[in-house]
Amino acid sequence: MHLNGFHLAYCTNIHRGENWAQTFASLQQYTLAVRERVCPQKPYAIGLRLSDQASRELSEPSILSSFRKWLDENNCYVFTINGFPFGKFHGTRVKEQVYLPDWTSADRLEFTNRLFDLLAQLVPEGVEGSVSTVPGSFKEFECTPGEQRQMRDNLFRCVEHIARVSEKTGRQLHLGVEPEPLCLFETSGETIAFINQIRAEHGNDARLKEFLGVNYDTCHLAVEFEEPHGALAAFQQHEIRISKLHLSSALKVRPTEEVRRELNKFTDDIYLHQVVARDVTGTLTRYRDLDVALLQRVLTEEEWRIHFHIPLHAPRTALFDNTTDHLLGVFDALQKNPKLCSHLEMETYTWEVMPTEMKNRSVVDQLVGEYEWCLGELAKRGLR
Repeated sequence: MHLNGFHLAYCTNIHRGENWAQTFASLQQYTLAVRERVCPQKPYAIGLRLSDQASRELSEPSILSSFRKWLDENNCYVFTINGFPFGKFHGTRVKEQVYLPDWTSADRLEFTNRLFDLLAQLVPEGVEGSVSTVPGSFKEFECTPGEQRQMRDNLFRCVEHIARVSEKTGRQLHLGVEPEPLCLFETSGETIAFINQIRAEHGNDARLKEFLGVNYDTCHLAVEFEEPHGALAAFQQHEIRISKLHLSSALKVRPTEEVRRELNKFTDDIYLHQVVARDVTGTLTRYRDLDVALLQRVLTEEEWRIHFHIPLHAPRTALFDNTTDHLLGVFDALQKNPKLCSHLEMETYTWEVMPTEMKNRSVVDQLVGEYEWCLGELAKRGLR
């Protein structure tokens, strides 16, 4: 939905859908049901997730024309695409495979370019379009300096493509790399260094500032123990645009024995749940997954932040806290500077693997609850 210059949507990666038929079925079954509850009369924004296969199928002219007609008939519009997961994202082991192909690969470049080709034909006139993507690669893949240079070159080629498509169609489009724990760049500082290196290697080409930015995920940066004011100020200082804001919360706990036992409910065989632990001296330790962290017995660790996206409106409990304060800090930054970013996307893709007590209602009810929470917080700040 359109709110005082902002576009707010939920990311459809919460639903299954690896080919276009499955993706479109989810839009018809779930997205329209949510829309009827939160925005029945006005144009409704969709944060679309497309796999490589679905993007290829949607690129067929007749299928794309049919989808555009469906959007018009239902008074919906697409303003952003999640281009992070390339292949299957539900019902099978994803874990570190979600970063493959990474930006060393021509397949990742081709996929992302295709998403921009589609977005340019879907986004309404006068509305910016964004695509989010993986943070280069996963640190454990141990990319060589040459492979890292290949990543940066491929991203520059993507920027060149975005510039051509933007000029041809008159649409303002941009790519957001998404820092995530244990990835090639996971903190604001590492992300800035990576982008500045691309700029240096390509003569500070002006297109890099216009078409390449950051997809700021409030869960990911909170897990890294970053503060929103400092992270956002650093990006602004280096003239790195905030392409999109992912509105999400992570688990925050004190790792007592009781909490550790209860955290077993959050382990699963589908997604990585990286853990960043802080000890009494402020030192951070990173664990690749929650089950790995649970095997440790470091008595000096006083706080864990866990990459497990939980509902935005999930209450704190005696055992489990959350990182909602980081998200609210970003909303405060938007209040002070509404031009910071116009793309807001709620992203709680972990619905299928949440403990039973956290999903005791339908996915539609869950999404409506997140909209109500977000709209309430935005209204408090005069942003609705």
